[in-house]
Amino acid sequence: MTEEERLDIFKKTGALMEGHFLLSSGLHSKYYVEKFNVLQHPKYTELLCRDIAEHFKDEKIETVVGPMTGGILLAHETGKALGTRSIFTERVNGKMTFRRGFSIKPGEKVLLVEDIITTGGSIKEVLDVVKSQGADIRGVGCLVDRSGGNVDFGDVPFYPLIHLDIKTYTPDECPLCHEGVPMTKRGRTGR
Repeated sequence: MTEEERLDIFKKTGALMEGHFLLSSGLHSKYYVEKFNVLQHPKYTELLCRDIAEHFKDEKIETVVGPMTGGILLAHETGKALGTRSIFTERVNGKMTFRRGFSIKPGEKVLLVEDIITTGGSIKEVLDVVKSQGADIRGVGCLVDRSGGNVDFGDVPFYPLIHLDIKTYTPDECPLCHEGVPMTKRGRTGR
């Protein structure tokens, strides 16, 4: 699929929302990406994850890892497309970790997947966990890079399916506030 076709899936499912959103960071934005509006449709999740798998097919991936929650679905579907296992990390006392008996062997070829990347903070935590187990990290794939191309994973190849440059504002500088546009709660259109 082309990036435009992928973006069309997000629009068609209502995952790309327009309004005046208060983000969990406290910042304001005209746009919000509600990934679960896409991920609730297995056929779209499968198509998108196949595109990630296709990009990394020659990397001899042995395990796909994603962070809880959306990353679990993406790891599963990408792993299925690559014919590998999939596991996930989760937060315990604020720290990203493997649980449930999951582990990585030293030298194991690993692909990390994530749904939306804004600052890259969560996936960097997953990178740290996987690196600490001696993995050979072959890349990071994600549905949407909304960082405007500003996220950096060093020498780890990064492949987003969709690139978005979504501006965010502090409440004081928000043009939507200055125009009197009503606030929409994060993840809800309020209609």
